[in-house]
Amino acid sequence: MDKEITIAAKRFKKVREEQNYTQQAFAEFLELGHSTVDIERGKTKIPGKVVMSLLKNFQINPLWLFGESFQQYIIIDGKDVSPKVISVKEDNTDAILLVNQKAAAGYPHNIQDVDWYQTLPVFNFPLPQFRNATYRGFQVEGDSMLPNIRPNDWVLGRSVSNVAEASDNKIYIVVLHDSVLVKKLEKINHSAKIRLLSLNQEYLPIEVNINDIQELWQVNSKLTFGIDEPSESTLLKQLQQSMDDLKGQINRLQ
Repeated sequence: MDKEITIAAKRFKKVREEQNYTQQAFAEFLELGHSTVDIERGKTKIPGKVVMSLLKNFQINPLWLFGESFQQYIIIDGKDVSPKVISVKEDNTDAILLVNQKAAAGYPHNIQDVDWYQTLPVFNFPLPQFRNATYRGFQVEGDSMLPNIRPNDWVLGRSVSNVAEASDNKIYIVVLHDSVLVKKLEKINHSAKIRLLSLNQEYLPIEVNINDIQELWQVNSKLTFGIDEPSESTLLKQLQQSMDDLKGQINRLQ
């Protein structure tokens, strides 16, 4: 009967379902054999190596797994998201690699291919803001970060060594296994996920697993071209907003 199943077995099953694994696939991932059925039915205890694997791969708190804590996830040292390859100039200083929109499509799949990186252009900014760290430039595709960052702009990011160092509400270049995103980052308490936010309110937030992040770069500057004067409609909206603010102040004084 279900009431005889241990809390560890129930929570083990919960982890498997949250990670979207079948019993067979989860068993293969954890090197358990053919299936997790016996563990989920409470017939077999969870091996110690599996407990460690759940902690390492999914940040599952062992105390939570066995019913001794309400905190399901713990982040020990943070996920290593430092650059897999860096480019060094003849004077042993870091060069800034530029990844355009076309190259960004292949970036996640070539992230450790030294030869592939040699096809990318490099440059250097002789400014103090670009010293003592590794930087990389990515060309933005799409309008999800309007109005601050426009399509075809370039964002320059400083490398982050692990997710624990990331700050909420800062803009980051997030390299996943299948894409490169420019988003505002928001940590989720007691979770193995982070939330990625667009500045353009037409786009919904995205939640990604920390383990799916390959590299993380904090944006510190951008390069933009073809700066336009404010359109007439934009000026009218600004004027209307100013008038509405003024009316609000008057109404509060009455």
